[in-house]
Amino acid sequence: MSRKASGLKAWAIQRLTAIYIALFSLYLLAVLLFAAPAGYAEWKAWMGGPVVSVATLLLVVCVLMHAWIGIRDVLIDYIHPIAIRASLLGVIGLSLIAMGLWAAQALVLVRLA
Repeated sequence: MSRKASGLKAWAIQRLTAIYIALFSLYLLAVLLFAAPAGYAEWKAWMGGPVVSVATLLLVVCVLMHAWIGIRDVLIDYIHPIAIRASLLGVIGLSLIAMGLWAAQALVLVRLA
């Protein structure tokens, strides 16, 4: 069986994204506990910083990839009619893309303002 057919790539992506999500969550928790910005202007400045905004955008990409792989696997396993499965995968895929673009727009607007 080839690696492509075995699902190894999806498994590895899901594990790597889970690790990044966990590490970013720990970082965010530490910031909120020990050095939380006090007001809106400080939050905006913190989120507008290049390191935090890129790390947050990477978090959004990781969450969307993680969600796509998980939802795709569940639908493939439990929805047997091909037409329904394809429709659901299409709607969910477009929804995840829309969410990613919306999050990217928000991060870009924070950087520009």
